[in-house]
Amino acid sequence: MLRLTLCMTLVLTLTACAGGDRGLRDLRSSSGGPDEFRVQPSGPLTLPSDLSVLPTPTPGGTNIADPMPNADAVAVLGGNPNALVAAGVPTRDGALITAASRNGVDPAIRQTLAAEDEAFRTRQSRFGLFRARDSYFQAYARQALDAYAELQRFRNAGVATPSAPPQ
Repeated sequence: MLRLTLCMTLVLTLTACAGGDRGLRDLRSSSGGPDEFRVQPSGPLTLPSDLSVLPTPTPGGTNIADPMPNADAVAVLGGNPNALVAAGVPTRDGALITAASRNGVDPAIRQTLAAEDEAFRTRQSRFGLFRARDSYFQAYARQALDAYAELQRFRNAGVATPSAPPQ
């Protein structure tokens, strides 16, 4: 009995140490090997019957032999894969784009926001030196909404709300 208790304690201790909930926030590979999810097999090269249908080569353009998994998935699900090709702003979104860009557009907004976010998370970490590997949720904990409290607030205000899973 003592032996069984010791084995169970050892197993529980080892499983507790091996944990760590990185979740979907940290997708980096911890091994030095190849990433099997980045391998995309390409189809065989084929020569079209009419060479006039070949697109003109453009720097940075796509190749007709390149794999397009998103377009393939859209086609399999019955959608139009050509809808994924960016052909400018759709007319239905023109008013939205005009309103959003009324004060100008910063071409480096992504880099600016990434730098500001990194600075904010550094300030929120303890001493700014010993940051955890993924401090996103810890840094933004005070700004997070309680979904159930918000749901109750909207229901109390008379707003029609969908059902929610139990807490």
